[in-house]
Amino acid sequence: MKDIMLDLETLATSPDSVILTFGAVRFNPFDMEEEFNTGLYFRIDVDEQIALGRNVDQGTVEWWGNQSEEVRDEALGEHDRVSLEEFTRELNRFVAGADRIWAQGPVFDIVILENLYRQLHKPAPWPYYTIRDSRTLLKALGDTRTAGAMLHNALADCVSQAQAIQQAVSKYNLTTL
Repeated sequence: MKDIMLDLETLATSPDSVILTFGAVRFNPFDMEEEFNTGLYFRIDVDEQIALGRNVDQGTVEWWGNQSEEVRDEALGEHDRVSLEEFTRELNRFVAGADRIWAQGPVFDIVILENLYRQLHKPAPWPYYTIRDSRTLLKALGDTRTAGAMLHNALADCVSQAQAIQQAVSKYNLTTL
């Protein structure tokens, strides 16, 4: 069983948003003892995306300006950015063979990623029927998370969301998702 939780931080909320950071973790929703040691985290080249015509929303930029300095520097800093080619190549490898792809609201993360893949003339690296919505599952079964110290860090958010799914699945003894 191979489930993947993914998360984006962006400069807009539209399908063609510039992606600042991307995080993903592999996890087993049925194993609360699992350690999250297989993750993927990228800070993606912003200039390359802007050159493609991807969207930057002033309201979102202002919202980032109201975040903590640590969060803002991680998301907006220029260091260690990767090209879209490297990002999509590594994401394709990471999700290959996944049973389920989770996002905290796939109409945001998944839609933005699929839009980027279309713009790059590449197929999305997952079949449509593997997409799952952690927000809906946690709303229905109960979300036990409390606000963490590192909000809006794509990789930290993935781990938190995956752990919340594991807790909900365990609480209700679910055997399928």
